[in-house]
Amino acid sequence: MLNATFHLSAAQLRGLPDDSAAEVAFVGRSNAGKSSAINALANQKRLAYVSKTPGRTQLLNYFRVAPGRYLVDLPGYGFARAPLAQQRMWQSLAGDYLRSRASLRGLVLIMDSRHPLTELDRQLLAWWQVTGKPVHILLSKADKLSRNQALLALRQVQHFLAEQGVPGQAQLFSATRRIGLETAEAQIRAWLGLPLDKKNPAQGDKAGLNEP
Repeated sequence: MLNATFHLSAAQLRGLPDDSAAEVAFVGRSNAGKSSAINALANQKRLAYVSKTPGRTQLLNYFRVAPGRYLVDLPGYGFARAPLAQQRMWQSLAGDYLRSRASLRGLVLIMDSRHPLTELDRQLLAWWQVTGKPVHILLSKADKLSRNQALLALRQVQHFLAEQGVPGQAQLFSATRRIGLETAEAQIRAWLGLPLDKKNPAQGDKAGLNEP
């Protein structure tokens, strides 16, 4: 698993680590399971804060995986209770980060597999595509669907990426059932330039396609 530890939280871009050689950012709607995905990949329960109230992450939270290698938890988008404030905050902090961070190697986008490709997800992908960097989509909560339903959602997202020419791929994922952990970790390690962890592989993966 990824041996991540909390490094810092930043409210402004000038507070970001200056030793960063490679970063992978995590983003998604406020209730898509972003924090749970980070915790599962790091094999920890509370590395990233999990709340029943969406919209808690208001900062750029950095987790150190190796010297100069970081996971970055971005504020969620689409929080309905304060849409204007959330939108302005996201554009001024997370948006600027995604556009300008030179060491950012790829984006992990978490979507609820039961409701993939919402309008906000599509907008995010269209906006991200301009950067030319790859995206890896985790279709979270896949254990809530039957196998056929999960595969249908996966194919829908894969088709969308291919049709729109968005560089990247998608997979099924469940933090609670540990579906897709090994596949996701392998992609993140590749982006960060880290070797695969052969001593402690994720269990129950099968490329994220096992029976939910």
